[in-house]
Amino acid sequence: MLSSKSCPILSCHYPLPSLHHPQKLFHRTHSILKPKTLNPGTGLRLSHPFSSVGSRGLLQVCRDSTERKNFGGSFLDEKGPTVERSGDGGGSGNDWTTSVLLFGLWAGLMYYVFQLAPNQTPASDVYYLQKLLNLKGDDGFQMNEVLVALWYFMGLWPFIYSMLLVPTGRSSRSKIPVWPFLVLSFFGGAYALIPYFVFWKPPPPALGEDEIRRWPLNFLDSKIAAGILLVAGLGLTMYAGLANGDVWKEFFRYFRESKFIHITCIDFTLLSAFAPFWVYNDMTARRCRINQGSWLLPVACIPILGPSLYLLLRPPLSALPMSTPSVISEKE
Repeated sequence: MLSSKSCPILSCHYPLPSLHHPQKLFHRTHSILKPKTLNPGTGLRLSHPFSSVGSRGLLQVCRDSTERKNFGGSFLDEKGPTVERSGDGGGSGNDWTTSVLLFGLWAGLMYYVFQLAPNQTPASDVYYLQKLLNLKGDDGFQMNEVLVALWYFMGLWPFIYSMLLVPTGRSSRSKIPVWPFLVLSFFGGAYALIPYFVFWKPPPPALGEDEIRRWPLNFLDSKIAAGILLVAGLGLTMYAGLANGDVWKEFFRYFRESKFIHITCIDFTLLSAFAPFWVYNDMTARRCRINQGSWLLPVACIPILGPSLYLLLRPPLSALPMSTPSVISEKE
């Protein structure tokens, strides 16, 4: 337990949070000096998605009187290290409750998909899937433009989540790898990702600096890949938006009758709803200035386009400031 002499005076009005060691995101493996670790970001630590259960709010940021203040500068905070804290005090009960709620959501979705979703046109669903997979030749039938755009949107989401979850969304405490869920998300979307959200516990494991130059991190962290996602998202949005009213009415009829289209729309909605949290988690891990980049958070609520824009503007892993563990210990 911390004594009154060693505990810094907090400048927030919330209960005293627990102190955590700085989050080691990556270190230099080729240097003969002491391993270096990533400076903590904005003094904020995420304990779990939507960890508002049992706390005063969704996320609380507490800073002590020893932290440096930098209200200017760039989108990336390059000042000295700060102390990480969890908004809910780092309690394991909160994580357990949130995991149960997420698992309940996933179980309810699975029951709805297999038992309650409309399934009036099973033969048509097979035909639509074959057409979208280009397994059918040109038989004169024109696919609904909105359905085509939705299908390709669902192909972009797994790439977006891969770029958000690797490496800053990996889980070191639960020892569960993220890549199997990302691979399954290409086929199952959010229905395959939510189980990982149940077990996810930050912080991410340490990442060697040489590792960010190798596949797949060099691709997932590249601006070229983010730019391609943004351009593809803009093109598909315009393609669906320019469709006339009759096309949209036909799509809504498909939604009410077709099980394939119905659960795909729900999948798209779930991925859009979870994306802002993972954007915020990535911003925190990369030490992005929340006050200067706060406009990106509401923009991230725009499906596909918002997260893609953030991926294009975020600082690369190689640009993150480094410091030795001994210096961080002295600051604490």
